[in-house]
Amino acid sequence: MDVLLHAKKFGVRSLLLQGLTFLSVLTSAFMIWKGLSLFTNSESPVVVVLSGSMEPAYHRGDILFLHNGYTPIEVGEVVVYKLDGKPIPIVHRVIKVHTENETEKQYLLTKGDDNNADDRGLYNPGQLWIQRDEIIGRVKGFVPYAGMGTIWMNEYPQLKTGLLGALCVLSLFSND
Repeated sequence: MDVLLHAKKFGVRSLLLQGLTFLSVLTSAFMIWKGLSLFTNSESPVVVVLSGSMEPAYHRGDILFLHNGYTPIEVGEVVVYKLDGKPIPIVHRVIKVHTENETEKQYLLTKGDDNNADDRGLYNPGQLWIQRDEIIGRVKGFVPYAGMGTIWMNEYPQLKTGLLGALCVLSLFSND
């Protein structure tokens, strides 16, 4: 009943306008994301660093911009890769590259700058190298600490719930 009273007070036309505006914002964000994905040849052109394993180069909360070009990956490049069966991508530096002569297929060994050992312990059981198709992208730029809000919302779900609730209440009672 409360929703019907609210609809009568503000008018159905106004509520429809707010709904359409919200949908256009969501659609625009999705189109921008997909456009960036196509332009960068990466399924995820922007990622947030979740751990301190790449310090001092990248810190927890840094936003990284990725590009996945077709040129061979070289030792020293920072890449983001995702392994089968593991949901979270990993940001680490390439420390060894093995290229097959016949196929020119690349096999990579990675390591976090702040880690003592290479990533073979993180790879799937029996896997000694990551392959080129597991690379999401190469780091091309970053914004320091700009992703800390994402980390806080994942670590404190009540913060995410409170922010979403506040946004919903504000959108319901705005006069625009």
